[in-house]
Amino acid sequence: MNFKDFKSKYQKKDVYETSNKVVQNPILSVCVQTYNHGEYIGQCLDGILMQKTNFSYEILLSEDDSSDETRKICIEYAEKYPETIRLFLHDRKNNIKINGSATGRYCFLWNLKHSNGKYIALCEGDDYWTDPLKLQKQVDFLKAHPDVNICFTRANVLTNNTLKLHEIPKVFNNEPFKYIDLLKKHNFIVTASVMFKKPNPFVLPDWFLKVPFGDISIYKLVAQNKEIQCINEVTCVYRVHDNGIYSGLNLLKARQNYLNFFEIIFPHLDTEEKQVVKVKIKEKHKEIAKIKYSNSKWKMLCYYAYLRLNNLFKS
Repeated sequence: MNFKDFKSKYQKKDVYETSNKVVQNPILSVCVQTYNHGEYIGQCLDGILMQKTNFSYEILLSEDDSSDETRKICIEYAEKYPETIRLFLHDRKNNIKINGSATGRYCFLWNLKHSNGKYIALCEGDDYWTDPLKLQKQVDFLKAHPDVNICFTRANVLTNNTLKLHEIPKVFNNEPFKYIDLLKKHNFIVTASVMFKKPNPFVLPDWFLKVPFGDISIYKLVAQNKEIQCINEVTCVYRVHDNGIYSGLNLLKARQNYLNFFEIIFPHLDTEEKQVVKVKIKEKHKEIAKIKYSNSKWKMLCYYAYLRLNNLFKS
């Protein structure tokens, strides 16, 4: 979908860009999407603004019409740092719902489409960076590794004021891997740690606006059959707001979202990736049937058979 068609279909209200003095052709674009992050957005922006680099970078800050102080804080930062921040003020009427839930997908796509850098880094408005050399290290790494299109770092997870190292499979600490490995394992990449080379042209297809998970979906589009690699250093913090145990309903919805993700992305995968996802879809069918009918093995088996048959017809 080209950007004109995207705006025609989804934009109900104009997006306002505040005045700025950002350089026209920065080396790097940092995409920040924020909604109701009044408690956190200042720390997020401070972590980006403290970056020490030998290249220019821009911050694309999309504020999604929050009901708290987020917009006010974003405007204050944009006025204070006009040489770095491009602030986009969105309207909730433009919000894209996926599986009935409001998302930040419109803001995410808007930022990606308006990015001018050769490289793109991601950071949600409630996460933050802790290493002032994060961007420099990652740009240097991508320049030095032409076979790597995506690099990421280790991260800490902040839960109830406690930091804990985010675990990833050890085999991927220092060794490059391919997108198929994320499908085989799980998406163990923390979004706030990611930087990738911007494809030219940068095409965002229709299915990207429907798939539940924007992060692992964008990795498919920008990896372009090249490698992904971890820089084994902690540079950021992923914030967990609620450490409660999933209820049965929430667990079911999570499994259904994964199933939806696999079903939507399946036609756009290569042959080897499709074989992996076929197995994953079967696993999700089994998990969903078990959750829905945990008290009746017969009903569980019948529902599992129904899901498998329905998948066969979809194929």
